Parts: sequence; structure tokens; C-alpha cells
Amino acid sequence: MERFGASRAVVREAISALSNSGLVECKPRFRPIVRKPDFRTLIDATGDVMRHLLDDRAGVKNLYESRIFLERALVREAALRARKDDIVQLEGALRDNEAAIPDSDAFYRTDMAFHGLLYRIPNNPVYPALHQAYTGWLAPHWDKMLRSPERNVVNFRAHQDIFLAIRDRDPDAAEVALENHLRAAWEYVRGTFD
Repeated sequence: MERFGASRAVVREAISALSNSGLVECKPRFRPIVRKPDFRTLIDATGDVMRHLLDDRAGVKNLYESRIFLERALVREAALRARKDDIVQLEGALRDNEAAIPDSDAFYRTDMAFHGLLYRIPNNPVYPALHQAYTGWLAPHWDKMLRSPERNVVNFRAHQDIFLAIRDRDPDAAEVALENHLRAAWEYVRGTFD
């Protein structure tokens, strides 16, 4: 305040803005601590703007199309380069997904976990941050989608096809299985606007 000749209110507002941007960490009764920004910080900073862009079908469709584009590349990468441990983790996520079929809330969580592993396989911190962003940005629409054990079976089988193609090191089959799965899922997302 002394150095810049600013009032307490202005400094408080500035610290709040820096905190909202993820650049400082504020705790009650402690001084703000500067944080090193990461990819998650960048994604979080766009949250408010993104929510406005997702108020209409075109915004959601564009975001969803970008997800399909990225995940097609990720499954190809996984089919070509997944390590043995990656395959074991995917198989475990698939088993969890199958076990959750009767419980749609649990199925939704295991569905996100399965897709989340695809974003972690390349071992690049940008991709998991993007996965968290997609799940957060699209969650309001996913929460409105009709869910049922029958629909969960269809999604599980799609995950199984993706997994088998990755395990068998077939990038073309993995890409086709992923695209079929997400294009079919779009029909359910689209219904959240009607």
C-alpha cells in the first residue's frame, strides 16, 4: 500500500483477482503466497468465460468436437505407445466401469476415470488438465442426460472396444471405436438443449 500509494480496498481487490487467477494462494490470517502457475491454473482462469460460451448448443457442440478430435489422437497414441502398466490401468478402469453398470452415478465416475487415463498415457501435463476442463465444462449437460443401466451397458461396450484396440496395438480400430462412442454420446448431450 505504501509503495504504490494504493488504498487497502484496491490492494485487497488486486489480491483477490490474483487469487482467482491461481497466481497467489490466500488463506485467512496469512499473507498471500505466490504460486507457480501450471496448466490447470490456465484452464481454471478460463472457467467463467467458458461457461458463457457453453450457454448455447453451438458452443457446446464446438467444445465437444474438439474433445473428439483430441481423444482420437490420444487413443491412437495409446495403441502405439502405451506401456504395460498403462494397459493394466486401463483394464482395471474397464473392470470398475463394468461393475458400476447398475449404478448410474458410479458408472458416470468410472466413465470419466476411463477417459482420464487416455489423457495421462502420453505423460504430458497439458492433457490431464484438458480432461479436467472438459469434464468440468460439460458436466452441466452430462448431469441432465438420461441415464440407465441399459445405456451404461452400451457405453461400457464402447469402452471395451476402445480398450481391446489399444491392447491389440491397433490405432485405426481404436480411433474408430472412440469416434463411434463419442458421436453416439453426442446424441444424448444434444438432448439436454430440448
